[in-house]
Amino acid sequence: MNSSRVYLEAFARRAAASVREGAVVLDAGAGQGPYREHFAHARYEAADFEQVPGKDYSGNHYVCDLSSIPVEDGRYDLVFLSQVLEHLPSPLLVLAELRRVLKPGGRLWASAPLFYEEHERPYDFYRYTQFGLRRLFEESGFKDLEIDWLEGYLGTVSYELEVAAHALARSRLAPAGSLLLGLSALAARADLRRRITSVGHPKNYTIVASV
Repeated sequence: MNSSRVYLEAFARRAAASVREGAVVLDAGAGQGPYREHFAHARYEAADFEQVPGKDYSGNHYVCDLSSIPVEDGRYDLVFLSQVLEHLPSPLLVLAELRRVLKPGGRLWASAPLFYEEHERPYDFYRYTQFGLRRLFEESGFKDLEIDWLEGYLGTVSYELEVAAHALARSRLAPAGSLLLGLSALAARADLRRRITSVGHPKNYTIVASV
C-alpha cells in the first residue's frame, strides 16, 4: 500500500489529459517509462541518461544529459519530469534546457521529493522545499507556478513507518516491524480517503509551470 504512487499516477493522468491529441510530449528522465501509456494519444518521446544499473531503458528516444537534449527549440507542448529533480547535479541548467525545448505557452509538469531516503546511488543529490522549488523554477524563467502537496501528511507517516519496519527487520526488534507495516498500510489507506495538507509535511511536491 503506497498512497504516493496512487497520487503520482493520478498526476500523470491529469498531465496527459491536459494536452490535445497529437501534441508532442517529452518524458524527461523517463527511466523505464511507467507513464508512457497515459500519453498514447500524443506524440510521446522519452529521454534519459541511462546510467542507473538494473533498469530497462529500451523505450527511450534520446540518451542524453537533460541539460543538453538533442532537439530543436520549442519542440514540445508538454514536458513531464517525474521524480527526477533530486537526481540532477545542476537542476537550474536542466530547467533552462526544458524551457528551451517547450513551445511558447507549453507547460512543465513535475514532481520532486521533500522527504525520502537516498536512492539510485550515487545519483541522488537534493531534496526540495516548496520555497526552493519556486526559486528554481522562477530563476529558470518559468511562470504561473502551481506548487502542491502530492500526498497528504498521512502518506508521509505511512512511508516513515515502512522505512522503520524494514530497518527493524534486521535487528532484535524484528517482531515490532510487522506491527509498523500494519500501521503503515492503515495510514496509507487513510491518506487516500482524506488527503490532509493542513499539518505536517508532504513526502513529495508537484509543480505545474508555464513558459
